[in-house]
Amino acid sequence: MDKQNNRLGWLFASPYLIYGLIFFLGPLIWSFYLAFTNWDLIAPTYDFVGLKNFTKALASPGVQASFWVTYKFMMLFVPLVTVMSLAVAVLVQGLPKFKSLYLIGFFLPYLSSGVVSSLIAKGFLSYNSPVNNFLRNTFGLDIDWLGTPISALAIVGIILAWKFTGYYALILTSGLESIDREVYEAAAIDGVTNRQRFWRITLPLLYPALYTTLILSFGVTFGIFTEVYQLTGGGPNYATNTWQMEIYSQAFKNLQAGYASAIAIMASVVTFISIFVIRKLLEGWGKRNGWV
Repeated sequence: MDKQNNRLGWLFASPYLIYGLIFFLGPLIWSFYLAFTNWDLIAPTYDFVGLKNFTKALASPGVQASFWVTYKFMMLFVPLVTVMSLAVAVLVQGLPKFKSLYLIGFFLPYLSSGVVSSLIAKGFLSYNSPVNNFLRNTFGLDIDWLGTPISALAIVGIILAWKFTGYYALILTSGLESIDREVYEAAAIDGVTNRQRFWRITLPLLYPALYTTLILSFGVTFGIFTEVYQLTGGGPNYATNTWQMEIYSQAFKNLQAGYASAIAIMASVVTFISIFVIRKLLEGWGKRNGWV
């Protein structure tokens, strides 16, 4: 029976395993191979260049900008989306009815196309948009929203936060629903205020769901592409040049596939190390407060 169950398990898992081998493991090995070549994505022949692509990437302004821009996005996006999703979850959880309907409404931006939402935002912030016309005619303000490093970074971060708030709110709402109501009733009898109840009861008991959303939100900042590509193209002056944007530019604009593969490997290493450190810090935070 055990052998039969094992064969049945492998049979059901085989579609995913085959998919992973073809579309993940294969390209991963090919990318490692290309990282040591100077292939230009077109020529049938290429040369091995050893570690030249990696040394070139370390000295590249675009790669250096990608490294720092990721953490700038992180410092903006993670606190913003965490506060917004937590606020939505708390508000929705307190509704007497139609909770699912409201959650679906907040979840819809996550399902929407990043291209469409970026194009709408770009039109909304264009020079002749109603917003800019109003600011210009009323206050004499002429703001280049996507042409200034700080505002361009902030706009991309806000759009991403708007998109992911509903998704993370679903996770946090399920965490809130799992908290035993008797705990709140006992706290009310002891005269605990709403603020104390949130910080001393809700937040500690919500830690597993909050931990999940924080790890997911940190991970998002390492894969930003669509919004940056549509809104800023990585500019101005590398202010929004993410890892994915740099890889795309080198591979498909500059036709340096080998160099782009080296950057992709570096981005993977940075992502892995960063998420590992962040995860350990979050686990330590939970242990220090006695939440784990």
